[in-house]
Amino acid sequence: MNALNFKITAILICFMTVAFWLLPAAVAARERFVENGDGTVTDLESGLMWSQTDNNADIFRKEAQDWIENKNAPPSKQQYNDWRLPTVDELKTLYVDNPGYKGYRAACGHEVKMIPQIQISCILVWSSSSALGLPVAFNFYLGDAFTVDIHDNAGCRVLAVRNAE
Repeated sequence: MNALNFKITAILICFMTVAFWLLPAAVAARERFVENGDGTVTDLESGLMWSQTDNNADIFRKEAQDWIENKNAPPSKQQYNDWRLPTVDELKTLYVDNPGYKGYRAACGHEVKMIPQIQISCILVWSSSSALGLPVAFNFYLGDAFTVDIHDNAGCRVLAVRNAE
């Protein structure tokens, strides 16, 4: 084997070794959010189960918990009775903070940078959190949480969550 062939072989072996070790990590990252086939998505990292869609209409924060308890969208509503509003930190886990990810266009016309396994219909999702006596919603266009006036519901949606375990 001449020197050039040896160098090419060595480079290929190094590349294949790196690819072998990185491939499982890439596959694992892609499979973090698993669609359950019943209108829900499970986050294997956090142990949370999410509704795959929101309520599809503007809703006031004071009506959000009632919607979850009485009109929750997932077909698995009958199977589980512990749906709740997510915290801001839980909602942050669904935001894709990657400049290369363009997200998707929600029904209200805004771009959202949420994981693709969950489809929300507009950019704001209510949380169970509050600040300065006002309810807090997470903005999936900007990637941050904001207080919302109690008399405002424009673009605000409900996305139910529960502990999967």
